[in-house]
Amino acid sequence: MACTMAGATRALEVKAAVLRIDQDALLPISRLDLKPDDMGFAGGVLATEDNQTTGTFLGMDYSLETVAVSPEEAQAALERLLGEGISLVVVMSDDATLLALADAAGDRALLLNATAPGDELRNDECRANVLHIAPSRSMKTDALAQYLMWKKWGDWVLIQGSHPEDFALADAYRRSARKFGARIVEERGFEDTGGARRTDTGYVLVQRQIPVFTQKMKRHDIVVAADEADVFAAHLPYHTWGPDLVVGSAGLRPVTWSPAHEAWGATQFQTRFEKLTRRYAREEDYQVWLALRVIGEAATRTGEADPASIRAYALGQEFTLAAFKGQPVTFRPWNGQLRQPILLSDGRVNVSVSPQDGYLHQVSPLDTLGTDAPETTCTAFTEEADR
Repeated sequence: MACTMAGATRALEVKAAVLRIDQDALLPISRLDLKPDDMGFAGGVLATEDNQTTGTFLGMDYSLETVAVSPEEAQAALERLLGEGISLVVVMSDDATLLALADAAGDRALLLNATAPGDELRNDECRANVLHIAPSRSMKTDALAQYLMWKKWGDWVLIQGSHPEDFALADAYRRSARKFGARIVEERGFEDTGGARRTDTGYVLVQRQIPVFTQKMKRHDIVVAADEADVFAAHLPYHTWGPDLVVGSAGLRPVTWSPAHEAWGATQFQTRFEKLTRRYAREEDYQVWLALRVIGEAATRTGEADPASIRAYALGQEFTLAAFKGQPVTFRPWNGQLRQPILLSDGRVNVSVSPQDGYLHQVSPLDTLGTDAPETTCTAFTEEADR
């Protein structure tokens, strides 16, 4: 579909797209997590309306094209967008697809990563033509670790799934534990054996399996679930052998957005989104909205809409953007990652927001989350600056 908001003049046309790569996947454990057809796209429509509100007075015309394709069709879809003169592309994909698209685009486009969480994308595999709106895994695990240490819940049992993304998430939790002084007293692995997780017999199996699986764990304060594939974590609360607190992929979760969030003006975002879509905003919607607002802010300040100008302003010291999280968001110039607070939500209320008080940093407390400048192995951005 296409969305165009035309102002009174056409002094500057700002053309953007949201390219969503739809992977084959099992149904989520809970029907409450079923993905809407307009996932991400709805955030894009709202952001385009917001951008045009300012653009109308400045003689700017914002347009948005939304495209959903399979992984096999991704590069052809990107080429078609480039052929239409659209060089600002918000990408919703996994890590591997984002890398392939970035390499195919080269300097013809600026890609804004709305969903891929891989830490390697911000380090060894970083690309100069990609800005990361989605937080890395380590930003989220650091956000949760800070809160757990503030609560003095320093002894963790880590339960990880059997999929590659689960291993990556578990590695991020291990790094966060070392970084903030937590102790992983025991690790267990949950093997995905398939099966119908949402059938009547599935409930019976879960009620029998999880308590046995969690028997005789070493003394601990908290159970940390690393289940990015959404196989078992949702079943841990109330099913463990003992009365355990569960965090991570279930229970208390680190998220960029929650329908329960209403502080710092977030209520007006929620109500406008719900009026537009008749549903609650998901993380993907918020991250696409944020990506397009980055484009809008940079275009407004520079009067330009080409990838190089948008990128340069976004990475500069003057760029800030209100994001309904209590402080403006900015980019890390060493790897193109957007700094942003992380909400800690139990699904009904926001329990806290990280970074936590007391975690100080010489530049920004937000840089206590994820890869800091002295730790980065990303060289693409420094090489670009040296040219």
